Amino acid sequence: MKTDLTDTTSSKINKALVLGRRAIGTPAVGMVLTLVIVTDEENAYDALKAANEASREHPSRTLVVIKRGSRSPRDRANARLDAEVRLGADAGSGETVILRLYGEVVDHAQSVVLPLLLPDAPVVVWWPVNAPTDPANDPLGALAQRRVTDTYAAEQPIEELTARAGTYTPGDTDLSWTRITPWRSMLAAALDQVHCTVTSADVEGEEFNPSVELLAMWLAERLKVPVRRSRSNGPGLTSVRLQTSAGPIVLDRPDGSLATLSIQGQPDRAVALKRRETAELIAEELRRLDPDDTYAASLRYGLERLDEEAAVTAPAPERPVDVTAAPAAEAEPEAGAEKKAPAAKKAPAKKAAAK
Repeated sequence: MKTDLTDTTSSKINKALVLGRRAIGTPAVGMVLTLVIVTDEENAYDALKAANEASREHPSRTLVVIKRGSRSPRDRANARLDAEVRLGADAGSGETVILRLYGEVVDHAQSVVLPLLLPDAPVVVWWPVNAPTDPANDPLGALAQRRVTDTYAAEQPIEELTARAGTYTPGDTDLSWTRITPWRSMLAAALDQVHCTVTSADVEGEEFNPSVELLAMWLAERLKVPVRRSRSNGPGLTSVRLQTSAGPIVLDRPDGSLATLSIQGQPDRAVALKRRETAELIAEELRRLDPDDTYAASLRYGLERLDEEAAVTAPAPERPVDVTAAPAAEAEPEAGAEKKAPAAKKAPAKKAAAK
């Protein structure tokens, strides 16, 4: 069921929601949260499709805020709110309200959204594109317990990731971090199978992919070892190599679907590690609404510090590395590195000297 409202108000939208629920025979409200999507007209369809699919797991009221630019000074002075209310089969397992803001009301989106929030339910704000530098201080972000961004969609994702570290507030998260959850789980499970000491790591993936940087910072922060980043043609993350006292541990995914886990002294294993759709990423983020301390620690580790540590080339397994004494200079590549891309991935701060 769809209801179009032109030049409307928040109270009229709430009335349309009540009447729509009665018309389709479901007067009870069964939503568990409010998901606010802040996007533009170009990306609204894809974002709403992902939210509707995620609502099968998390029934929610979805508010899509689209800020429409006005061409003339007269249009910019005229404030107007148009809305489209969707219920039933047109709204997944919840309710959907598409809000199009014109004129001066664009700068006061929070006053439009606030009356439409579900009472006593958590609020999640998601920016598929054009996220603010400081989500927690954004007028819409201030309404939410959880703020989701996606640095992969930014024009300069690595610089955007650095800015996120400087403005992090508990409750912030990023889909670039969500994308590496299966990688982190698989690597942690692999290390549980071997009694060893990790001496260094190498993360390989697309250039300017924030997930590569986040995975490298997570490994460096948790394992306290130097981590290099290598460039590949993708898609996304392609390989992680851990040098340990018991031999190398390699998780390689060249095709974006099926990965191979290689552990010294054990047969190679094929593991499913496909690239997930946006709907799956959003559904994962909605499962937990408390602050992600692991993401915060990895993000705050810092790209500059990561580059300084990565200047120490990953050694051979039989030669443990001393991070305090190793010079930050060029070194010979590790055994088997000729199969990898020779160029280290660049970050916006210091550049890694490893080749």
